[in-house]
Amino acid sequence: MIRLDNLTKVFDTPKGAVTAADHITMEVPSGEICILLGPSGCGKTTTLKMVNRIIRPTSGKVFINGEDTTDLDTQELRRNIGYVIQQIGLFPNMTIEENITVVPKLLGWDKAKYKERARELMRMIALEPDAFLKRYPSELSGGQQQRIGVARALAADPPVMLMDEPFGAIDPINRAVIQDEFLKMQQELNKTIMFVSHDIDEAIKMGDRVAVFREGRLVQYSTPDDLLAAPENAFVESFLGEDRALKRLNLVKVREVVTDEIGTVRPGDTLEQALARIDDFGYQNAILMVNDKRQPVGLITRALARTTKGYCRDHFQNVPATVTLDDDLRKVASLMFAQDTTWLPCVDEEGRVCGQITQRAMTHHLGSRFRPTQEDDAQIPDAATKE
Repeated sequence: MIRLDNLTKVFDTPKGAVTAADHITMEVPSGEICILLGPSGCGKTTTLKMVNRIIRPTSGKVFINGEDTTDLDTQELRRNIGYVIQQIGLFPNMTIEENITVVPKLLGWDKAKYKERARELMRMIALEPDAFLKRYPSELSGGQQQRIGVARALAADPPVMLMDEPFGAIDPINRAVIQDEFLKMQQELNKTIMFVSHDIDEAIKMGDRVAVFREGRLVQYSTPDDLLAAPENAFVESFLGEDRALKRLNLVKVREVVTDEIGTVRPGDTLEQALARIDDFGYQNAILMVNDKRQPVGLITRALARTTKGYCRDHFQNVPATVTLDDDLRKVASLMFAQDTTWLPCVDEEGRVCGQITQRAMTHHLGSRFRPTQEDDAQIPDAATKE
């Protein structure tokens, strides 16, 4: 949907020519979010602004949906590209409804149509239309204004959106909420988005692809997982940080690591039977008790089963936590640390046990991307291999 072909921008300054973007070539597939990431002054914002010609390229071309935009009328180009900036940029003398409907009005939409579009978008960004549409920007919080900025960019239903650090000025709690809401919206809207950020965690969370810039050059362009697992060079590795393996916890879902091999007992089983089941699994110090619907209702520990006689229904602990197939490994790791456990049961949408996830399985899954391949092993000297 977006293709940059040797896009270059050279600024003339009193000290001479400065190349802000140096032959940037990349493609953003339809329906994906591409994050432009890098330190300040690396060229990511310049590259973004050349797409809608806020900054005119020195050379190179921009293609939108296969069409060369070089000869397109600038105003027409911009009206078909949604644009969201960190400073929000709402018109202070216009109501929220007027702000949202600016572009549809310019495009000649029918009044009933653009008013209904404003209400639809307000519901989409989780703000009640009747309560907010007639207000002015100064009457809203910063987070609410930022949501209105996103709604305004979506008003004319553009196929492409450009976002320049749109959530950067919002406090961490509200930023996380807005990010989550935006990703839910994107699942329905399927827009093609270029998104500038300097926050690595935001890039990993939001992006289908990440483009890392340095001094005006595109250094690496890959999926977040590939970026974290295989940095192109020392600069990218340093920029990502020493905890890049841990950052991958956000990218992996429980369903990718879960195993259906989990021991269970019923309330009517004896503690002696529970101990035998715990021994069958070996690496667990407890067994899960489930009801007739296979929902977790308790935990029988090894220590309890060894020292007590009776039935499981009379001697059990509460289940410390459960996870779902759609949870990410960061949540799982947090729960494991908080509950001082190395495994957790996994439940489906009905709350029924469908497997378990273990610390060992998580470590193996994450580490598999960092272990050398057979080709790498072949290049290791024999002496090093023996060591």
